[in-house]
Amino acid sequence: MPFMFDGTYFLIIIGLVISLAAQAYVKSTFSKFSEVASRKGYTATQAAQYILDQSGIRDVSVERVRGDLTDHYDARNKVLRLSDSTANSTSVAAIGVAAHEVGHAIQDQVGYVPLRLRHNLVPVVNIGQGISMPMILIGLVLGEAGGLFIQMGIILFALTFVFQVVTLPVEFNASSRALHILGGGNILERDEVPQARKVLNAAALTYVAAAIMSFLQLLRLVLMFSGRRRD
Repeated sequence: MPFMFDGTYFLIIIGLVISLAAQAYVKSTFSKFSEVASRKGYTATQAAQYILDQSGIRDVSVERVRGDLTDHYDARNKVLRLSDSTANSTSVAAIGVAAHEVGHAIQDQVGYVPLRLRHNLVPVVNIGQGISMPMILIGLVLGEAGGLFIQMGIILFALTFVFQVVTLPVEFNASSRALHILGGGNILERDEVPQARKVLNAAALTYVAAAIMSFLQLLRLVLMFSGRRRD
């Protein structure tokens, strides 16, 4: 696949560097504040359940899931899953992460539009990711007659970037909701909230990095094949 290693490949390298830097930053920030025990002594699971109860959400259960920072909210099954590194921890970092995931549950309850849009995009994006590159390859094999296949492949690949862009307000809003709840002082002391904010801000950077990576990949495809059309 020689077209994968042309002069535009530096865009992928830039994206990888940004993504790796964001991942390293969130891990180091989480690790730092994982060592800071919250003074009220709630575990992340207890904090999540408390926030769900206070928000009037009765149909969402809290479960433990294997892994490190694999925390997520499953809207389809109404389950909030907290990772091994989070569930039983009383740290400021763990409680911040748990509150963030509850933020998604609250979004689901109130019908937050970007969350609904993201859920609806998932099957479409999965299909696009699966067939975009095969369509581009078919277009290359067909030569001059394959232009339409290449264009369709790029459009399908662009859905990934759209998904990443839609994800940004969903994640930032969930963190905003979490910090608002934690700021009430019932779970964390007021002076602990800025520490939780640092954890959530670091996590948000990974979503920004993913959006940048998707954009750079899309830009690379556009540059590669717009040049091919000119030739």
